[in-house]
Amino acid sequence: MVDALGNPVSFHLTPGQACDLDGADVLLPDLRTDTVLADKGYDADARVIDVLEAQAKTAVIPPKRNRITVRDYDKDLYKARHLIENFFAKLKQYRALATRYRLAQIQLSRCNLPRCYCDLAQLMTRSRVRR
Repeated sequence: MVDALGNPVSFHLTPGQACDLDGADVLLPDLRTDTVLADKGYDADARVIDVLEAQAKTAVIPPKRNRITVRDYDKDLYKARHLIENFFAKLKQYRALATRYRLAQIQLSRCNLPRCYCDLAQLMTRSRVRR
């Protein structure tokens, strides 16, 4: 999860074959925000929408095409979701983190999230300078 500025707030590593909802099951109960922006992959009533509504949170998730009952969502607010995509695009630039899953899991479990983000930001800054 990332905050409104695209900075990471929390994370949960899952196997490559796991669906996005498996991570959401772990992260949603500890959510500290009033609004959640997510893509169509999280349009699941029992696992996401109902959980958010029970916590009095607003879900800004576009409905899937095959949804029987179409839900409304704030299309203007949904446009801010690009910040989340930008964060993951930055992570994917560093294949060492993206492809060494077990090593990354061990290293990330030993450190705190703000420190990891600062280290990642320094790496990205250094790589921009070299170009």
